[in-house]
Amino acid sequence: MIGSLFGTLPIFAGGVLNTIAVSIAITLREPTPAFIAWVVMEVLLCGTRLALLVAAHRAARRGQPTFTDVYLLLGVLWGASVGYGAFISILSTDWIAATLSCLSAAAMVGGICFRNFGAPRLVAIMILLSLGPCCIAAALSKELILTLTLIQIPFYLVAMSIAAFRLNGLLVSTMKAERENDHRARHDALTSLPNRAGLIHASQTRYKAVSGNGRKTAVLYIDLDGFKPVNDQYGHEAGDLLLVMIGGRLNALKGPDDMVFRIGGDEFVVTISASGHDDAAAFADRLINEMSSAFALTSHVSVNVGASIGVALVPDHGADVLTALNAADKALNVAKAMGKARWSLAT
Repeated sequence: MIGSLFGTLPIFAGGVLNTIAVSIAITLREPTPAFIAWVVMEVLLCGTRLALLVAAHRAARRGQPTFTDVYLLLGVLWGASVGYGAFISILSTDWIAATLSCLSAAAMVGGICFRNFGAPRLVAIMILLSLGPCCIAAALSKELILTLTLIQIPFYLVAMSIAAFRLNGLLVSTMKAERENDHRARHDALTSLPNRAGLIHASQTRYKAVSGNGRKTAVLYIDLDGFKPVNDQYGHEAGDLLLVMIGGRLNALKGPDDMVFRIGGDEFVVTISASGHDDAAAFADRLINEMSSAFALTSHVSVNVGASIGVALVPDHGADVLTALNAADKALNVAKAMGKARWSLAT
């Protein structure tokens, strides 16, 4: 939404060139202090806005603040400058200048609405400041025909503001739907944990680069021991509840920067920051102990399951999380062959 305010550069450039050119052309026709002041305002405001726009794009690429509040304030002042030009042009009774300035102000409204749909209140304020002075000047000019603007411009202001709010609402609804769809695609519906797609996404974003502080990423591939008997004896609802409780227990064990995934059935993956094999081994032992503790499905039913774990580290067993996961999967098979509630380190 914020990015949209800084986008559509061709429209911005067209607006800047238009308002500066119109103010200069009218000032050459009417070289009075009021019109000269208009040219100075247009040049200063448009030049400052352009410089700030370039600086904001550079800051965004570096992940730094983009001076949004200042940029919005300059947009409001620019709308007032356009309105000022239309106001003095109408009062000058030079109807060629008045026509040109009013056409320029009206043309700017389309660009204002299109560029700032992310901030509909800003659209309403800028349109009011751009066209509102035309109504005041029309009333002061004592030209009867110009009183039509007292009807036209308020109607136009309301119509364009409503359009901006509706466009904004449509955009927000679309963004929310996309976010919800993206969340559903990357998260397990039962446990709300990230799923296999979420793991792939994390490997491409969060874990894309190996940390330069000497820390490693340990990948622990967990397969539950004794989960099927719970399903068989107590039913799938009990099995689902158990999976939810296991996900909660794993989340409680991990650190704030670690992640837990359910990648299918009774298989989970935990990624943690570790200094080396000893940290990963200690966490694997802790997981096995916690998974061995009873789970109270109801006030009368408690079940016990265990966990077999395959452990691999990035970059020791792969350059990325997905490669390390394959190594951890092989280590998991070794752990299961050794018996229940054991872990094995990838080779």
